[in-house]
Amino acid sequence: MVRFPKFYGKKRGHRRTGSALWGSFGEGIFYAMFFVTGIVFGALLLSGVAVPEWRINHEFIISEGVVLEKRLDRRSREDPPGTFTQSWQPQVRLAFDVAGGIRHESWTLLSQSQYLEDENAAQSKLDAFLIGSRLPCWYDPENSDSVVLVRGYHWWMWLLTLLLPGALVILGGSGLVRVVTTLGKSEERRALQRSFPDILEPIEDIDDRSTHYPSVPTCDDLVNSPGTILRYRLPIESRDNWSLTGLGVFAVLWNAVVIVLAINAGFDLASGRSDPILFALLLPFFVIGLFGVVFFLRSFVLATAVGPTHIEISDHPLRPGGTYDVLVSQGGSGTLRSISVQLELEERATYLQGTDVRTEHLVVRSQPLKRWDDVRILPTNRFESTIRIEIPQESMHSFVSEHNSVHWKLVVSGDPERWRPFSRSFSLVVFPDEGKA
Repeated sequence: MVRFPKFYGKKRGHRRTGSALWGSFGEGIFYAMFFVTGIVFGALLLSGVAVPEWRINHEFIISEGVVLEKRLDRRSREDPPGTFTQSWQPQVRLAFDVAGGIRHESWTLLSQSQYLEDENAAQSKLDAFLIGSRLPCWYDPENSDSVVLVRGYHWWMWLLTLLLPGALVILGGSGLVRVVTTLGKSEERRALQRSFPDILEPIEDIDDRSTHYPSVPTCDDLVNSPGTILRYRLPIESRDNWSLTGLGVFAVLWNAVVIVLAINAGFDLASGRSDPILFALLLPFFVIGLFGVVFFLRSFVLATAVGPTHIEISDHPLRPGGTYDVLVSQGGSGTLRSISVQLELEERATYLQGTDVRTEHLVVRSQPLKRWDDVRILPTNRFESTIRIEIPQESMHSFVSEHNSVHWKLVVSGDPERWRPFSRSFSLVVFPDEGKA
């Protein structure tokens, strides 16, 4: 699986990758749709069913009605196409007194009954009401034409009104709350809040210890990204990604110049003019631009062919003689012939050679820690393994000066079947032994 490279090796502070923010936004829209649908559906049910039924039982005024006329209302429905079915609804016309002693007449249904497919059943219901008989009725004080013969509640309708929209509102609302409360918080941070709730407090204690060792690099940037299982996730040192960025910028800018030259050459040809110098420059510029695009695409494929590598560690900074747990995690897909982890101590020297500033790197100690062979990685199943490392008791601590420095790092090396081998470094900071400091 091809993955776009992350040019920041870790999440720092509030800076997040765009995909995470867009993912939260999309998830919020998803839950908002449930929430709004529940509100709208509930409002429709309340206004169309629940509220009218409640008004019948609480606001309608009782009166005595006289049956003046009765009928069966017939309705035809085409179901299926080409076939018509008949249904009937019994209705009676009542005369009743409204407020002020005014006599009013209106048609009404029997028991709020729906249309019946059986005409005989509908007729038998209608036959129960005799012309001239008197019976209680309830009318709407705001609209006297709305009159009913029976009051009461349909519990299933209220259950439908409350249950279905309520479930949608609860699902959407809880999802929105979760999205808002976790916005800007990575999976690692949420896992850390459960496992190590105290780690998110300011790291004053590390800063105070760093002031006692002015030549030891601080590890502020190494402890501000929590891990999912162990305490910290280490940042990756990735020079290849920045080289890829530079190559991409070069290819874009160079080909932009080629396009401008080609447009000018086209205008010259259209106007009947020709500039030999322009045409002489256009061909080599085009060739260089083409090679720039090819090299960029090749580097991009090589950089993204292997999935991301993560290292988590149980504590930081480290001490000589200390033992620490390390979680190695490799994503992507495919098979690795081997993947290994080494603990390295590297010295760097910066010096002037003439007018040039040069930096030499020398690995003075390399300790193999673990090697795995024939590792099968799936997109949905990362390779993960926990190992234990020990910093030798007599080892040199991390050190930085103007011209010399000593660096500790964990190096993960892999050999994919279809791609070139890779090596990724993760910086460590080793403080001096407290007993000898």
